[in-house]
Amino acid sequence: MRLSATAALVSGLIAAVPSYSHSIKGQPTEAIMASFDIIETDVRVKGEFAIFTTRVRGDAGADRPEAIGTFEGSSVYAYVWPTSLDSGDIGFDPGQGIVALAVTFHPDFDDAAYGGKNRDVWHPHWVVLAPDEACGAGLKVIDIPAGTTPRVPPTWPGVPLLIDSPEYETRLDGDTVEVAIPLSVIGNIVGASFDGVTAGLRINGNLHAPLLCVADVFEIASGDLSLPGTVAPSE
Repeated sequence: MRLSATAALVSGLIAAVPSYSHSIKGQPTEAIMASFDIIETDVRVKGEFAIFTTRVRGDAGADRPEAIGTFEGSSVYAYVWPTSLDSGDIGFDPGQGIVALAVTFHPDFDDAAYGGKNRDVWHPHWVVLAPDEACGAGLKVIDIPAGTTPRVPPTWPGVPLLIDSPEYETRLDGDTVEVAIPLSVIGNIVGASFDGVTAGLRINGNLHAPLLCVADVFEIASGDLSLPGTVAPSE
């Protein structure tokens, strides 16, 4: 599945109008790996937390990329929630691209904050995405050009990408992936739009921009990245 890498896609994602539905429900698809086949994805505010949840047909996190022993050309698997949030909301300069929360696994490198280790666990990231036809699925994590010093959050891992490595509580249990984000760091996001995606990403083999591409999209909950979900308070 290839995403259309056009300016219309970016503007549509950032300015998506909520449909006033809460969660997004998918249909089981045998052609998709069960651990990445989205049944439902949701974002709700509960108490002092924003809870990002995706349920899949199989066991969440059961499939992981194989280690190849090098950073170059290595793979990343991810459960992703594209949102209508602005990059300024998560600590980067405003208006940079598509803001998404991702829960990832990549066995060949670490990208935790403050030099920590995270290659052997599923863990969360904020990423800022943009279209790029050089990538297999038409999207990349935005590169930070050499010699530039954009605004980055305190838990930026020091790699030349618009990526953050916060230590949010993350749970993979049975068919469910769940991330709890304190409202104290993200604000009240009720009314924001979201979608659900499962995907494979890849580090460029020659380490040139784009450094990190979305290589394969396993499934899009809405089918078209229209962000039809609306963040709602728990009932």
